[in-house]
Amino acid sequence: MRFDPSESAVSESPAPRPAVQDLTFSPAATPEDLLAFRTLNEEWIGLHFALEDTDRQQLGDPAGKIVRPGGQVYMARLGDRTVGCVALKVMGTGEFEVCKMAVDPEVRGQGIGRRLLEYAVAQARGLGARRLYLESSTRLGPAVHLYERLGFRHLRPEERPVTPYSRADVFMERLL
Repeated sequence: MRFDPSESAVSESPAPRPAVQDLTFSPAATPEDLLAFRTLNEEWIGLHFALEDTDRQQLGDPAGKIVRPGGQVYMARLGDRTVGCVALKVMGTGEFEVCKMAVDPEVRGQGIGRRLLEYAVAQARGLGARRLYLESSTRLGPAVHLYERLGFRHLRPEERPVTPYSRADVFMERLL
């Protein structure tokens, strides 16, 4: 008996996805980039928490709330598909907050978050940063572990600024 592919009940495999080594980064440059920034962040926040007013403000106007004051939004792409994002928000002279970092759920666990954070750190240096700050949650254990591995240290309670996020219970910094 011969196998005839036209009689097979098995559907064709989807086209292979680009390899993670083909990951590229760039500043957000289009309305589509800013929509992806919003969508990726709303996904993870909605999965674990609830959107808060500060989320809505930053995600609704990243150009006005993050970029115009001197920060930047960066996109990670595999081929032409946006798979991640991160923002550097100005806190003060030489200080940026790493915020709104997200990776598409379909590609999580492949090292994209690590590479995205490494890229953000390098870009912060290029912007003249001396210090990076971030807020997270103990509910996001893999993210907190990533920050620790990449040189962020936990802040003591007296070192922590006031946060607008009820979900934030992890506060970290990295000196550059």
